[in-house]
Amino acid sequence: MNAPKPVRRIGIGHRSREALYGYAFVAIWMIGFALFTLLPLVQTLRYSVNQVTVSATGITLEYVRWQNYTRAIFTDPAFLELLLEYAVQTLISVPIIMIFSLIIALFLNLKLKFKGIFRTIFFLPVVIISGPVIQELVAQGATSAPGVAMTDTVTEFLAGLPVYLANPIQYLLTSFILILWFSGVQILIYLAGLQKIDQSIYEAAAIDGASAWETFWKITLPGLATTTIVVAIYTVIALSHFSENKVIQYIYLQTYAVGSGIGYASAMSFLYFFVLILILALVFFILSYRARK
Repeated sequence: MNAPKPVRRIGIGHRSREALYGYAFVAIWMIGFALFTLLPLVQTLRYSVNQVTVSATGITLEYVRWQNYTRAIFTDPAFLELLLEYAVQTLISVPIIMIFSLIIALFLNLKLKFKGIFRTIFFLPVVIISGPVIQELVAQGATSAPGVAMTDTVTEFLAGLPVYLANPIQYLLTSFILILWFSGVQILIYLAGLQKIDQSIYEAAAIDGASAWETFWKITLPGLATTTIVVAIYTVIALSHFSENKVIQYIYLQTYAVGSGIGYASAMSFLYFFVLILILALVFFILSYRARK
């Protein structure tokens, strides 16, 4: 009598199982992105090349090609001025936020008592900015220091500068408090990056006689090169979707304005998105170039 053949079990390996788990977690995000971001984005792109009319019977689309885009670029000086102001203010705010975040992270990385309390204090503005409280604070002028730019010395100094230099400096002086409020998450990211640097490198540098200043420039900053790129990209995006952003407010108002509508606002939103991509590309190129040197 022939012996029965052994049953061969079909299974998956450990690495394949881990890959499936990873794809399962990613799939949740991909489904959410497709439903709540990609589809509305495609619909907005469709609206941007149409004249959208909303009536009691529904939505009517009239294909106008690129007229909404050309109108925003060539016949709407207010939108172009706001775009330029947004770009300049973002390029000014990003390095200030990054430098401030790095300084605070360096202090929090020291052996201090009650470090958890300090981390909470610096993170609290993130909670305020993400809610309606910031609108009331901005309306009451609590996030700005207009008195700094109103002194006679500063006023005379700004009057002697060209407009393209005077406006950014005035923005920096009046909105310095609000700029620093965007540093909460960046501080935590820098702090995580600092804690990943091998401490033995600092010990070896100290044995070789390196000063704290030399250690910072030769070890800390190069070790935070990737972290700095992440912080910069996050900062640009955080500033760009801030609820008090003037470009976003202008686009929102044009959505319901007579003679504009959803189609025109959709075109402006895509132009705004294009400018955001350019700023991100510029920041990434500069920081990547510095990291390779």
